[in-house]
Amino acid sequence: MTSNQILPEARREALPPSRLSTTFKRYLTATIFAAGVAAVVLAKYPTELHRTTRSAEVKATDKIEFASLKVGNADDGLTLPGEIKAFNAAQIRARVNGYIKEWKYDIGARVKAGDTLAIIDAPELEEQYQEAKGQLERAEAHAQLARLTSKRWESLRASAVVSQQSTDEKGGERAAKRAEVASAEANLRRLQALKSFTGVTAPFAGVVTARRIDIGVLVGPSHPVELFDIADIHQLRVYVRVPQSLAPQIKQGMNAALTLPQYPGRTFDARVIATSDAIEANSRTLLVQLLVSNESGALLPGSFAEVRFELPKKSNVVRIPATALLFRDNQIQVAIVGADQRVAFRRLTIDRDFGSEVEVSTGVRVSDRIVNFPTRFLQKGEIIRRFERTADRRSPS
Repeated sequence: MTSNQILPEARREALPPSRLSTTFKRYLTATIFAAGVAAVVLAKYPTELHRTTRSAEVKATDKIEFASLKVGNADDGLTLPGEIKAFNAAQIRARVNGYIKEWKYDIGARVKAGDTLAIIDAPELEEQYQEAKGQLERAEAHAQLARLTSKRWESLRASAVVSQQSTDEKGGERAAKRAEVASAEANLRRLQALKSFTGVTAPFAGVVTARRIDIGVLVGPSHPVELFDIADIHQLRVYVRVPQSLAPQIKQGMNAALTLPQYPGRTFDARVIATSDAIEANSRTLLVQLLVSNESGALLPGSFAEVRFELPKKSNVVRIPATALLFRDNQIQVAIVGADQRVAFRRLTIDRDFGSEVEVSTGVRVSDRIVNFPTRFLQKGEIIRRFERTADRRSPS
């Protein structure tokens, strides 16, 4: 075997100890240097990647589009969704236990106050009533006897035949029997009142919107089944939630116009009759109640409506597209390019949100150049040199 064929281990073993130590030190130094270079490259790679991405994004934003502005007077009023409810609504239940013997009105029927809707057969209640009548008659008989006995004792007391103690006892017995009569009369009146509930009547004039019973159904306090739903629809209540920013402009007595999808092109006059005078914590809105006449019966409770309020005109309002809005630092802002072509961010106060546009009262001037579709990489002070078009300042349509 030649010297070139000696294995590295054998060659290391053949080296002197001093040369072996020097070679190992050189090898270790080279390894450490290579590891350091790799660490620097790996540490620098994300930064370079971010710079490359940032540079590409800046180049993409070098040519930007300005948002179209609409400037003028806010005279188009306020339109909000509303819910229509009956002026009065009641769920009719049975006051006595029994079986439905007969029902007289079905859904859609117009009823008057006091009309009998159904009749309940309550045999147990009838038995209790007859028993109460007998108890009253017995109590009255005992009271009559006690009254006569007391009168006799009082006359005998005048001749000193009976003692004062006996006379007082008979007088007390007479009073006790009178109390028993009063109790029996009260019990009989209670049962008479319950008997009147075997005829289920309408509490007010309206329309039957639901019938949930049929003949033979067991009803009553022990079986809480709804019998009918009655709605008074000669007038209707409309409930609207107004944003907090516009709540001070809604006053009692204001007029409003209702539109419904089933009546295109037709409006119904309504009037504000009350507000909750409190802002709801979850939605930050004011609950407003309106009243609308429904003599024709065209409006139905439970319907959806759009309610339009005519608000006082405001001048010099600005509308900007929603695509120009940014949410930064927990605030709604817009990016504005100044005269020096540098980007600045400005906070907005939004009065009304129209979906694709927002109406602002502060934060934007007519002369501002607002960036449309701003990116998250847009930075304060960044210079913008190329633009696709200038702002279109028009009056709101």
